[in-house]
Amino acid sequence: MKNFEEKLSQYVGLVEKNLRQYNVCTEENRSQRTLIDAMNYSLEAGGKRIRPALVYGFCEALGGDIKKAHAPACAIEMIHTFSLIHDDLPCMDNDDFRRGKPSCHKAFGEAQAVLAGDALAILPFGIIADDTNLSPEQKVRIISALAKASGRDGMIGGQVIDMEIEGRQDVDEELLREMCMSKTGQLIAVSCVMGCVCADASDTIIGIAVEYGFKLGLAFQITDDILDVEGNPDELGKPVGSDEQENKVTFVTLFGVEGAKQLAKSITAEAMECLNKIENSGFIRELTEILLNRKK
Repeated sequence: MKNFEEKLSQYVGLVEKNLRQYNVCTEENRSQRTLIDAMNYSLEAGGKRIRPALVYGFCEALGGDIKKAHAPACAIEMIHTFSLIHDDLPCMDNDDFRRGKPSCHKAFGEAQAVLAGDALAILPFGIIADDTNLSPEQKVRIISALAKASGRDGMIGGQVIDMEIEGRQDVDEELLREMCMSKTGQLIAVSCVMGCVCADASDTIIGIAVEYGFKLGLAFQITDDILDVEGNPDELGKPVGSDEQENKVTFVTLFGVEGAKQLAKSITAEAMECLNKIENSGFIRELTEILLNRKK
């Protein structure tokens, strides 16, 4: 556990240091100070940094140079943060708090929050394109994978499904899995993929990483559903019970709390099986176990 905690702390420290360097207010862009402040407000609000940790973890597990993972790790955290800013907006989930702080739109106003999210959706692709550690081939693969995972057929598409099924009575497990695979699973899976690409892994290994990432993403979302029912608001940094208030169908709705816990445990075990085919995956294994048992 000590080695895991040291490694996670290293990864978190790296991504937070680099995030600050990628979004600095300078003399040249001082007219955008408010936008940069809003972007950094959400980027620096904390969070588990799971997705960057997966980029670094897969890169190092497969023998890659950790420097190649810096830009992709920051890119995925920016995309994730953009999604959170937009999710919290009144037209989406209408959440006033995120990680114990006022949401971006409460701190900076709705219009500025929309634009901060937009900027965080675009900046990552420039960061990867301009990176000096990645080869041109690696950049193309990473940009392509990240675009697909973030857009219509990925995270944004999953958010559309999430809104469209709200309040419906005919939502079954298959549809709920589809929504979670897109909304949550895509960004987690692409984090694993980018780490593999940084290490020049084979297509076979990348396929295994994709399967693992989607399973981890599904288990992660099921755990989120459980925490919305029985989590501690102080630990979560936001109120609980919002899913029920918004008439959302979740895995807890379909299976109950205990049934959802068993399902999350089962899917986590499947994700662990994928890792049997990846050497030096100790850090990733411990991260997977911790995410199943998390309290926030």
